[in-house]
Amino acid sequence: MLHLWNKRFTYSHIQRITEKSGLRHYSLDGVKVPSVTTILDKTKSQKEKDSLNAWKERVGYSEASRISRESTLRGDKMHKHLEDALHGKQSLDFEALNDAEKKMSEVIINQALEKKLNEIWGCETPLYYPDSHAGTSDLCGVYNNEESIIDFKSSTRLKKREWITDYFLQTCAYALAHNLQHKTNIKQGVILVCTPELEFQEFIIKDNEFLWYQKKFMERVSMYQKQTVNKNE
Repeated sequence: MLHLWNKRFTYSHIQRITEKSGLRHYSLDGVKVPSVTTILDKTKSQKEKDSLNAWKERVGYSEASRISRESTLRGDKMHKHLEDALHGKQSLDFEALNDAEKKMSEVIINQALEKKLNEIWGCETPLYYPDSHAGTSDLCGVYNNEESIIDFKSSTRLKKREWITDYFLQTCAYALAHNLQHKTNIKQGVILVCTPELEFQEFIIKDNEFLWYQKKFMERVSMYQKQTVNKNE
């Protein structure tokens, strides 16, 4: 996919800081802001927290930890395969060529990227919104002829749209930062999901729905900032 690269923008390095608690922040010129994922995690609704705790109790806390670790590892490996493919890199590792995550990445490439990706602006792109948030977008570019933030997700099972509100909020947060930093007008978020059984899903938010999620994300930022102020008082 090297022919799709259009390096219109210069993406500056942003220092990433992960605290012992697991919370992640980014620092640019010495100014620290929370990551998008930290904001979303710390401002979950009570219903979401209760649902997560109920699942942990149901499967057992040690089993829940094991499942979470495996999911994270699977997602990291799938992302690495996709990043390599976007940069035109070929793996010479026979094991890697045949692992499940490689096959998952190929499903996303075949079902979505090769058919609908028009331009690549950046991959693993650092994005920063002053005094608010920062993060790393999987892919920025043009998808189905629309300027987009594109996110890759591995999942143990097929998703329902109502389950992935945080995914939509995440893409909108990155778009806010990209639009501010680089004077773009991104109004589309794309979520590409694949399961270990190689089931593929595409979710898209755009236009008014996208703007609604951006507003909701900034409300979560305000909530996080209030929590931080109250904690420090």
